[in-house]
Amino acid sequence: MKEEGFLVTAAADRDEARQRATRLGFDLGMTIQEIGYDSDVDEALRAGIEDVIGGDLVDEDYDDVVDVVIMWWRDEDGDLVDGLVDAIGPLTDHGVVWLLTPKPGRDGHIEAEDIADAAPTAGLQQTSTVSAGPNWQGTRLVAPRAKR
Repeated sequence: MKEEGFLVTAAADRDEARQRATRLGFDLGMTIQEIGYDSDVDEALRAGIEDVIGGDLVDEDYDDVVDVVIMWWRDEDGDLVDGLVDAIGPLTDHGVVWLLTPKPGRDGHIEAEDIADAAPTAGLQQTSTVSAGPNWQGTRLVAPRAKR
């Protein structure tokens, strides 16, 4: 009986992860590049994204254009502006960068002001910030309309 409860919980967790991925604007057939993968990422969110897009995330070595870049970034990962500049290289004209950072109070948290300063320097504009999971928040970054 215990196993059935586990399966129901796992299915509910998977559904919730798919819903989070859909709220981030991901859709079937999108090509999504992942930057900054490490052992602390939200594996449920990753699985939810792959379910929604119907395929695997592509890694940092992918050499074609992508619809979205998800960028796991922590304070110790280096210069955020440099990271964002690298992230926008493979984006399509209307592509989006989702900057995923640890929530306040978590190791590696990045202050909102630092993101607000880095985005325009990298040629991006912040449009929204959402909860991407228990430990991560997502900041949606796009090229300003004049550049699109």
